[in-house]
Amino acid sequence: MKFLHTSITVKDMDTTINFYTKRLGLKLLRRREIPENNAEVAFLTDEEHSSELELTYWRGKSSYEEGDQLDHLAFEVEDLDKVIRKMKEEGVEVAKEPYTLKGGSRRLAFIRDPNGVWIELIEKGVK
Repeated sequence: MKFLHTSITVKDMDTTINFYTKRLGLKLLRRREIPENNAEVAFLTDEEHSSELELTYWRGKSSYEEGDQLDHLAFEVEDLDKVIRKMKEEGVEVAKEPYTLKGGSRRLAFIRDPNGVWIELIEKGVK
């Protein structure tokens, strides 16, 4: 597996992008709507492109509790079906079975770690 990104939930996309680009020097890679999730995402990275930070804005979410900010961690896998099958055999909770987002090209799934943190598994392919 290859570690890809960490996703945090944000209250205001423009303000947050401005903070990470102007204050911390990250570069905005891409930004798009995810209509089926009623959300918007943006990806930022550093100069070395060592990994990415995904900002997730959930439309309609009006309250945020401390700890809500971490949305998920993401890993790239070679064979998503094989990994999901192995996770199930090992008793790992599969939160979302493999699927593809509208407009997306890669399959993804979500599992949960022992603390309930969501982990996105993205099948390797064309980005």
